[in-house]
Amino acid sequence: MAAVIEPATGLAFYELSHEWGHGVPTLPGFEDVKIFRSATHAHHGVMAHRIRMVMHSGTHLNAPIHLIQRGLGVGAIALDRCFGSGVVVDVPKAKWQLISVADLEAASPAIEADDIVVLATGWHRKYSESIAYFGHSPGLSREAADWLVAKKIKLVALDTPQIDHPLATSLGLHRGGPQMKRLPQDYLAATGRAASQDFPDWNPAHRALLAAGIPTIENAGGDLDELLGQRCTFHAYPWNWHEGDACGIRFVAILDPAGGYRLESGSHS
Repeated sequence: MAAVIEPATGLAFYELSHEWGHGVPTLPGFEDVKIFRSATHAHHGVMAHRIRMVMHSGTHLNAPIHLIQRGLGVGAIALDRCFGSGVVVDVPKAKWQLISVADLEAASPAIEADDIVVLATGWHRKYSESIAYFGHSPGLSREAADWLVAKKIKLVALDTPQIDHPLATSLGLHRGGPQMKRLPQDYLAATGRAASQDFPDWNPAHRALLAAGIPTIENAGGDLDELLGQRCTFHAYPWNWHEGDACGIRFVAILDPAGGYRLESGSHS
């Protein structure tokens, strides 16, 4: 999809969210999103929907409280963490590979302090209700997460269903898992190694980011391929829900091709 151009300013807006709705791919172990119309045009002259869902559905933002007790909820995250400059890092990864410190150090443009960092592994192209998307996806290594924390970035997004390798989550053998029953055996058969040995810790990269107060976005997608290797301005505001562990967002990248846009000062003069 081409960028949407705002005619008065020339700003180019890019969609980085997957389309949300009935049948949205759901993480194994979570209930499916349930949507129904409680009022219809034919019956009531108006349409209204009711929704029952886990907040970690579709393109969503995770708050520190998701994994860190007494951490901030989505509505308590400082607004400036959800808007600002950053980079789309092109880090193509195949099945079960990890994003490393070397990948981040080689990023072009370079990752800078206070950046919003979007890590594009190519997995957004596989977004679907499938074993491959959820169970075979790459993830962020704990060392790479620590590197991002030390760099003092303000938000990190991935085009995968989870921040960590899937075998480091409850999709594997951790905390009530495996939610994908065949996954540990498939990993052993493919690698000759036990998942419990390669991934002994539960969500280590995600917990490192959230413990440092860095929100995360999972299932980034949309027009991501249009922005690989570019520096952009990003908009990723969650709901004003101070107890919330996560919520769906409209994730947007903004470019200023002419370089002449300025925000209004707010002055009446």
